[in-house]
Order: sequence, then structure tokens, then C-alpha cells
Amino acid sequence: MSTTQSERLRELLEPLVTSQGLDLEEIAVDSVGRKRVLRVVVDSDDGADLDAIADVSRALSAKLDETDAMGDAAYDLEVGTPGAERLLTEHRHFVRATDRLVKFQLTEGGELIARILSVDEDGLDVEVPGVKGRKATSRRLGFPEVDRARVQVEFNRKDKKDMKEEEEA
Repeated sequence: MSTTQSERLRELLEPLVTSQGLDLEEIAVDSVGRKRVLRVVVDSDDGADLDAIADVSRALSAKLDETDAMGDAAYDLEVGTPGAERLLTEHRHFVRATDRLVKFQLTEGGELIARILSVDEDGLDVEVPGVKGRKATSRRLGFPEVDRARVQVEFNRKDKKDMKEEEEA
């Protein structure tokens, strides 16, 4: 039986989120001054657009209104998606980060910044960018080798279409 409010809320809300085609990634209840804020983070393999967020937000609000899960005190409900530099903790997070640049903290110490090429049940294949004119190198990382992993924001990355156009020119 669950004991914390977050666990009880997850049990109540996760089936509703799943029925909307989304995954419940995170749930947190925070106090902000005199108000409480219920933050719900959702995602899917294809991402969650604004319409999906609005739909799930209405469904969650209705469910919370018909139960006493948040008690009698006022609260705000915030529903959103993971941030740009999300922490990768589940297998599905690594799959969704395929083709993204990720900073890995390795269990043996040290760090590695590499692009995820593919993911399977045992680990991932990554491409380590070349430095100072050197070519990129491929590497295999088993999940036990990864202590933490976080997606990196890339402002100047060219997508595959741009690179193909440059090669043809």
C-alpha cells in the first residue's frame, strides 16, 4: 500500500494519463508560499503537443475534483513535459533521446558527451564527436556503465536535411 501523497496521486492519475496515450513521468506536490502546486510531467514516444497537454490536464483536474486526493486546501495544477535538458532514468527515456547529444556520468568515474545512435535492452551505441578535426568515433555503453545521463541542448546543430543539402552542393 502506498504511503506518500505522491505515490497515492500516481496510483490515482497514472491510469488516466495512460488512457490519453501518454506516460506519467513525474509527479510532485510543492508548497509555494501559502499555495500548493501539483506538478505533473507527461511525455510519449512522439512527444506531447499542446492539445494533448490540455486534454490530459482537463481529465486530471476532473478526476482530482471528484476525489479528496489533494485535500480541502486550494492548489494549482501544472501539467507539462520534461525540460530540454532532461535526466534520462528509464529505458524509454534513452530510446526517446536517440539522435540527441547526451552527457553521461560513468560509474567508473569520468564523463562522456556523445550522441545516442541506438538503444537495446543491454545498453546503447553512441557516437563521440571528433575534436580538432578528428573524426567521430563509435562506442558501446552498457547500462551498468552509466551512472547518470542528461540530454544536452544544441543551439547550432544542423539536422540531417541541412547536412545532406551541403554535401550535394
